[in-house]
Amino acid sequence: MTRKLRIAIVAGEVSGDNLGAGLMIALKDQYPNIEFAGIGGENMIAQGFQSRYPMERLSVMGFSEVIGRLFELLKIRKTLRNWVIDWQPDVFIGIDAPDFNLDLELALKQAGITTVHYVSPSVWAWRQGRIKKIKNAVNHMLTFLPFEAEFYRQHQVPVSFIGHTLADKLPQKSLTELLVEQDAKTNKTKTLALLPGSRSSEVEKLGALFLQVAAEVKAQLGELNVVIPTPNRARTEQVQAMLNTHDYKLNVEILEKGSDEALTRSDAVLVASGTATLQTMLLKKPMVVAYKMSAMSFAIISRLAKTKWVSLPNILEQADWIPERLQDDATVAQLKVDVLAALTDEHKMTEFLTKACYWHEQLALNADEQAAKAVLSLIEL
Repeated sequence: MTRKLRIAIVAGEVSGDNLGAGLMIALKDQYPNIEFAGIGGENMIAQGFQSRYPMERLSVMGFSEVIGRLFELLKIRKTLRNWVIDWQPDVFIGIDAPDFNLDLELALKQAGITTVHYVSPSVWAWRQGRIKKIKNAVNHMLTFLPFEAEFYRQHQVPVSFIGHTLADKLPQKSLTELLVEQDAKTNKTKTLALLPGSRSSEVEKLGALFLQVAAEVKAQLGELNVVIPTPNRARTEQVQAMLNTHDYKLNVEILEKGSDEALTRSDAVLVASGTATLQTMLLKKPMVVAYKMSAMSFAIISRLAKTKWVSLPNILEQADWIPERLQDDATVAQLKVDVLAALTDEHKMTEFLTKACYWHEQLALNADEQAAKAVLSLIEL
């Protein structure tokens, strides 16, 4: 009879809860006799997870909110550290939430507990000095992207590239199938998706710009449909207020919590830099990336950044594959040219689809299963 394994997990937000639930299912498929506990959300709890604190207590965003909750967060981490050491799990897995999990992992590793960190911080892009802390805190890193794994290998941190869960979930179509679909849309009214970001500050800086670009593109093409997905009611109201303030003469549909639908319906996408660029690539939609922030923030980040590109497709390709227009380069005139090319240039469309299909194949590796294999390889069964 196989012995019961103990696996402690800490997930700090909804995305981590989703990853944790998928990992638990894959672990139980490979080794059914496991007890899971720590901090997780409703999806993990549905898989038999025992959460010692509500996950929402860790779900804080923004400097001021963290400062206001700092005492509570430090108390939770200390109490959880003592509990994990007493419980003596076979492995501890910190899912994302590096500000909370890395210090916890450091203490647990020093206490002799094997630690895994799932979802790499963007240490390869900026603040590379953090690699020293990660090396001391983590027995094994699980990464979604191949260049992340290469970075850790260069710094002698044990790592597994597991592919990306998003690539597993989104449909893979052949290049031939995509080209046939593209040809069938030739004479139809184009649809442009606008994704100006999920934060209020992003929508404030990019929303009106993106709408003005869409208006200019429509004036050039004669017809254009616009879809704007929003993550929540607050962003919906913010976008609607922009539409009410100025008549852009556009046919706009707002899709609350409908990013997949908006991208699927679109012919091209104007998107803020961030993880949405990966989702857009995997859904095989030609895109233009733009971003604006305060002059001071841009100056600081530009000095700290270690990568030439900000969008994941370009970082994967290590080339200027898709247009990136940042700060002063993100003008209506320039973005209009870029979006028109994304909507109408058949050669650029074919080139984009070819590379997008390649990268989807490279990333769709059944990440849950690969992560489970990596975790179990660290345990003496």
